[in-house]
Amino acid sequence: MSGVWGVGLLLLGSGLWLSGLAQGALVISRNHATEQETQGAARSLQKRSTNEATVEVCSVVVHCTITSRFAHTIMTSMALNKANTSQEISFEVELPKTAFITNFSMEIDGQVYVGVVKEKEKAKKQYEKAVSSGQTAGLVKASGRKMEKFSVSVNIAANSNVTFVLTYEELLQRKLGQYEILTRVKPKQLIQKFQIVTNIYEPQGIAFVDAHATFLSNELLPLVEKTVTDKKAHISFSPTLDQQRKCADCDSTLIDGDFIVKYDVNRVKNLGDIQIMNGYFVHYFAPPDLPRVPKNVVFVIDRSGSMSGQKMHQTREALVAILKDLHREDYFALIPFDHRITPWRESLTKATEQNVTEAMAFARSIHDFGSTNINDAVLRGVTMLIKDREENKLPERSADMIILLTDGMPNDGVTHLPEIQKNVREAVGGKMSLFCLGFGNDVDYSFLDVMAKQNKGLARRIFEASDASLQLQGFYDEVSSPLLLEVDMRYPENSVDFLTTNHFSQLFKGSEIVVAGRLSDNDMDNFMVEVFAMGPEDDFKVQGQASAVDWDVIYPDDEHIFGDFTERLWAYLTIQQLLEKSKTGTENEKANFTAKALEMSLQYNFVTPLTSMVVTKPETEEGTDSPLIADKLTEEQRQQAEKMAGYVRPYYSLPAPALYQPPTYLVDGDPHFIIELPDREDAICFNINDKPGSIFNLVTDPESGILVNGEIIGDKEIPPDGKINTYFWRFGIIYRKLGVKLEVTTQDISVIQDGKQVKLLWSDSASLKTPNMDLLLTKDRSLLVTLKDSVKFVVLLHKVWEKHPYHRNYLGFYTLDSHLLSPSVHGLLGQFYHGIEYEVSDLRPGEVPEKPDATMYVKGQELNVTRGWQRDFRRDLKNGENVPCWFIHSNGTGLIDGEASDYIVSAPAHGALVISRTDAPAQKRSTNTANVSD
Repeated sequence: MSGVWGVGLLLLGSGLWLSGLAQGALVISRNHATEQETQGAARSLQKRSTNEATVEVCSVVVHCTITSRFAHTIMTSMALNKANTSQEISFEVELPKTAFITNFSMEIDGQVYVGVVKEKEKAKKQYEKAVSSGQTAGLVKASGRKMEKFSVSVNIAANSNVTFVLTYEELLQRKLGQYEILTRVKPKQLIQKFQIVTNIYEPQGIAFVDAHATFLSNELLPLVEKTVTDKKAHISFSPTLDQQRKCADCDSTLIDGDFIVKYDVNRVKNLGDIQIMNGYFVHYFAPPDLPRVPKNVVFVIDRSGSMSGQKMHQTREALVAILKDLHREDYFALIPFDHRITPWRESLTKATEQNVTEAMAFARSIHDFGSTNINDAVLRGVTMLIKDREENKLPERSADMIILLTDGMPNDGVTHLPEIQKNVREAVGGKMSLFCLGFGNDVDYSFLDVMAKQNKGLARRIFEASDASLQLQGFYDEVSSPLLLEVDMRYPENSVDFLTTNHFSQLFKGSEIVVAGRLSDNDMDNFMVEVFAMGPEDDFKVQGQASAVDWDVIYPDDEHIFGDFTERLWAYLTIQQLLEKSKTGTENEKANFTAKALEMSLQYNFVTPLTSMVVTKPETEEGTDSPLIADKLTEEQRQQAEKMAGYVRPYYSLPAPALYQPPTYLVDGDPHFIIELPDREDAICFNINDKPGSIFNLVTDPESGILVNGEIIGDKEIPPDGKINTYFWRFGIIYRKLGVKLEVTTQDISVIQDGKQVKLLWSDSASLKTPNMDLLLTKDRSLLVTLKDSVKFVVLLHKVWEKHPYHRNYLGFYTLDSHLLSPSVHGLLGQFYHGIEYEVSDLRPGEVPEKPDATMYVKGQELNVTRGWQRDFRRDLKNGENVPCWFIHSNGTGLIDGEASDYIVSAPAHGALVISRTDAPAQKRSTNTANVSD
C-alpha cells in the first residue's frame, strides 16, 4: 500500500496556487471567484488573487490502519479561506493503483457533501454532460508507475473553511519477504498540523518493522516515533512548524520525499495463519524454511529492430545478471527471436558454472534485427520444455516456466492476437507457467496479460527508463524460487461458501497465498483446514483445526478499530479475482464474472473499473456545477494515458516556434505516408494499399517541371497469415526545366542528362556533381538528391535478409526544402507541401487500448482518426524512430484530394519506370508517358 500526498505553494503571475505534485500529493489551491470564468488555463489565471495569505492550509493528516494485512487509509486536510471574497480551493492526492476508493467527503461550514458510488455506465452519462459543457469532470488520472491521482476543487465562501476526507482500502501484497506502505510527502510549505500515523495490528506476531524517509536529516530522525510490541506497531511522524523549516528565518520546508514503512509477520510452520471474525475468515499461507523446487526456465527474448539501443543494452545487462543467479539444480534455455527463431541450444541446459558462463557470453552477443514473430518464438519454448520432459531430461519434481520479454506487436508470422493466444494455450495445455513482460508503451499489454493468465502466469509492464534492467531483475527475483507447486487449499464444504481462489500453481519464496471466504456454519469445532502441494522431494500435506481469535482480548484498548475488516477483505479479494477472470473464459463466463463484480462493488462502496464515484458540488451564486466523477483505471487505460500525455490538444492552431523547423514529407514501409509538422509538434499519416505493379504520382509541380512517381512491389509470395505487404521499390524523378531524369531502384541508380546515362550501384559510396544536380550516395544506405535552386529528396534503401521467405528490399522517399516548390505542386505527397489546416478533438478509447480514436476536422470534412505510430528511418535505418501521428483510415480518404486511385498514372513497362505528367490535382490515369531509361 502506498499513499502519497503533498501541499505546496507556487506564485504564478498575479495569482497563488497551493499545490502538491507528488505520489500522494495533497493540493490545496484557491482562485478568486468574482471574475468571469473561462475554460482551461485562462480560467485559472483570471481567477487568482494577489494576496498570498488568503488561504491557510491548517492541517494535513495521513492515518493508516493495517489489520492483518488489510490497509484502511484516511487522508484529511483542512483549509481556511481568509479572504473577504469566495475562493476556489482544490484537494489533490495520489493513492496506490491497487487500492479501491471507498469514500470521499467535503465538509463546508458544517454541511457535509459525500461522494456516491454508482455503476460506471450510469455515472458516464453525468460525466459526458459535464464534459460537453466544457468542464473537466474526471477526478482520477494515472500518475507514475504505481499511483493514480485524485483531485477535486470547490468554491468556498469568505472566511469559511473546508475539510476534505478521502478513504481507500487495499490488501497488502507480500513481495520478497515484506509488506510496504509508502507515503510521498511534498508539502512545499509549512503546515501547522502535519502528521503521518501508521498503526499495524498483526495477531500472528510482528517479525520486524522498519520506518525511514528519504528526506530525514539528523535533526528530523528522532521525530519518527516507533513503538513495537509483539502484535502491534505504532509509527508516527509529526514535526512542528519550526522543525519543518529549512532554516531558522525561512518558510521553506525540509520535508520532501518518501516516507516508507516496511514490515513482516512471524511465520508458523505448516498450516499458516487463519483469522475468523463476524462470519468471515481469511487464511494466510507462507510457511517458513521450505526448500526450493528446481525450475526449468526458458527465456524468450525479443531482439527485433524495435529493441535497438538502450532497450537491447538493458535486456542484455539484466539477462546476464539473471543467469548469474541461477541455481545449480535449475535448467534453462535462451531463445532470442525476431522474424527468425534462433535458440542458443536445442534443449534446456543444466545451470553448471561452465554452461552459465557460456550462456552469459551468448547473451552479451544478442543484437537487434528484423521483425517480430511472437507466436513461433513462444511455441518453440513450449515445444522445448515438453520434449525435454518426455525424454526425462528434466527433474521430475521441478517447475516449468517460460518468461517472454517483448516490446512491440507481432508483425511477422501469425499476427492476429486471439489466434496467438489460442495457439499458445493449446500448446501449453496447463503443463507450465507463462510470464509475459511488456517493455515500453508500444506493446499491447492486454494481449500479454490475457495470454499469461490463460497459462498459469502473470504479466508485468517494464517501463522504459534508466532502471529498466533493475525492473527485469526485480521481476525475476519474485519468481526465481518456487517453494511449492499445485497448492490446493481445502475447507469444509458444509461450513464455507463464496470462497475466493483456493488453488494456486505455485508458491514463490517471499510471497504469500491468501484465501478468504464467508462462513455458512458458525460451528468452529468442525472447521478443518487442509493444504496439499508438491514439494521438491515429497508431497506437502498439512491439516489442522482453525479457531477464532478474540481480538478484543489481544487488543483491549483498540476493539473499536477492527469492525468488519474480514468481510471487506473478502469482498476486496473477490472483486479483484472476478475482474481478472472476466478477461478470459467464454463470453457467458465473462458476463457473469463482470455482473457479480459490479454487484459487489456497489454493495461494498468500492470504486472499481466497473463503478464510479459521483461527487456533487455545493451550490454557488451561479447555480449548481455538474457533478465530478472518480473512476478506477485499468492497466490498459494507464498505458493509454501515458501514450496520450504530451500530444493530445483540443485543437491545433499553435504559433510556430521562434526557431523554424521545416516539415518533412515521406513515404516508407508498407507504404506509410507521413506528414511531419514540427511547428505543431504533430504529424498526420495514412497508408496506400493497392496491387503490386501500380505506379503512383507522388509529386507534380507544373511550374518547375519537377515530377516524382513511384512503383510498388509485393512480397515474394503470400505469407501464411494471408496479408500481402507492398512497398515502393522504384522511383522516377524528372526535372524538366534542366533536362534531368533519375531512376532509383533497389538494385541501382540511373542518371540521364543531356542524352548521357550514368549508373551507380548501392554497393558503392559515390558523389556526383553536375551544374543542375548533386547526388550523394552512401553505401547500402541512402541517396541524397539536390536539384539546383529547388527541392532535396532523400531515398533510403532497406535491405532485407536475402533468404527471407517473403519480404524484399524496398525504398523510402523523403522530401526536404519542399517550400521551394510552387503553390501549384500536387501529388500524393506534394499536395501537403504548403501546409494543411486541421483540428482534432473528442479523444476517446479506440479498438486497441493504447491507440485512442478522435475526430479530425479537415478540408471541410469530419473524420474518425486513430492515434498511432509510424517510423522515420533517416537517423536509424535499421529500426527507425517512432513518430506519433493521427492515422487517417481507408487510403487517406477525406485527407487526400480525390481518391487514391486518382494518383495511379500508368501500368508498368518492362524494365523501366514509366513516368507520367499529371498536371491536374486529382487527374485520372494518363497515357502521356516518358520513359526514364532508353
